Amino acid sequence: MTIAKLSRAVLMGGMAWGMIATAAFAADITFWTWRQEDKAAYEKFFSAFTAENPDINVKFEALPDTTYPTMVSTGLAAGKAADVIHTHAYGWLDQFVRSGYLEPLDEATVPSLANFTPDAIEALSFREDHKVYSVPFATMTLGLFINEDVFEKAGLTPPTTWEEFKTVGDALKSKGIIPLANGMGTSWFNEMFVSVFAGPFLGPEFAAELSTGATTYKDPRYAAALSKLLELRDYMPPNFAGVDYETAGQLFLSGRAAMLAGGSFDIANYRKLNPSLKMDFIAPPAASAGDVPHASKFYDGGYAVNAASPNKEAALRLVNWMGTTEFGNMFSNTLGNISPINGVEITDPILHHVAELNKTAVPHLNVVYFRFGKPTGSEILQANITKMMSGDMTPEQVGVEMTNGIATWFAPFQGK
Repeated sequence: MTIAKLSRAVLMGGMAWGMIATAAFAADITFWTWRQEDKAAYEKFFSAFTAENPDINVKFEALPDTTYPTMVSTGLAAGKAADVIHTHAYGWLDQFVRSGYLEPLDEATVPSLANFTPDAIEALSFREDHKVYSVPFATMTLGLFINEDVFEKAGLTPPTTWEEFKTVGDALKSKGIIPLANGMGTSWFNEMFVSVFAGPFLGPEFAAELSTGATTYKDPRYAAALSKLLELRDYMPPNFAGVDYETAGQLFLSGRAAMLAGGSFDIANYRKLNPSLKMDFIAPPAASAGDVPHASKFYDGGYAVNAASPNKEAALRLVNWMGTTEFGNMFSNTLGNISPINGVEITDPILHHVAELNKTAVPHLNVVYFRFGKPTGSEILQANITKMMSGDMTPEQVGVEMTNGIATWFAPFQGK
């Protein structure tokens, strides 16, 4: 679809909404998102908001996931975008902030920003002016799904260390069970796969040094962590190079595979796909016994206010409410995701466990630190990790490619 067609689609959508709006509310505001699957949940949330704010009605509108950034940009440029916009985090925001499309937020206009930790606020801030432009909405955790039925039938216990993982993997293979469902057929998930298994070998100290340029991806510690992934090939499905993330999920849910490196974002989805499945979500194997468990985490996005909204006061009231524990409790316990809002009570036992893992989690490196210029760290790693897993690159070469690519825009890496 061309930009012109997208522009017309957004304009027509705005005109259609304008024609059907009623005078029943002092403010009718729209909310744009890419998450059509969450429509029923958000309509429930917005009904609760309107019950407390009877002068404001919120309309949920989902745009296609694949064209969402373009349609948001086109709508904002045309002055026809929603009042409140669901955003991704980190570098995704920059293009819209630089164009002046998003309203800067602070505790004077959005008091509930005080309910978030500094790292959550940083994820939705603009690096150049250090202002917040979106209220954080979800924490995503990367770890290991366990099919408890498979483990019980095999008489095995889920691994907590790397050596235990290999011992358990060998035992599962001897019983005709695929130990690890993952393949390398989905680029966006391959980066998460790296974070799951390399994170425990790198730890928070390496992440802190990398973020400032005190070290780079050429560090021998990074190559050593990547080399551990090569040991996983013996435990992955046959012809793993072509196994995509959806297929891996099917292998796990059907019981053909015992474990799956994945994200907390799939807990609710897997329950829907197989309600009878007994599963758990645990930290990936630690480097050694006694080590602090290190899952990985990142913030998935937030709720921003259109700077040109004719209903800005109402929009600010909505996003402020979406930063309260009231909203956070509904969000976590309805959608099965972890809210980053302080004080949220999580009743689901698996999600409660995930929240505990977050206390010692390390950052999902490329997403948190290296999505603010081109090429992004994500793009470089996704392009090269499959080559490494197939034997066409060494871990050291991947580290060099990562460092050199990021150095084109990240000054602390330059000359190293």
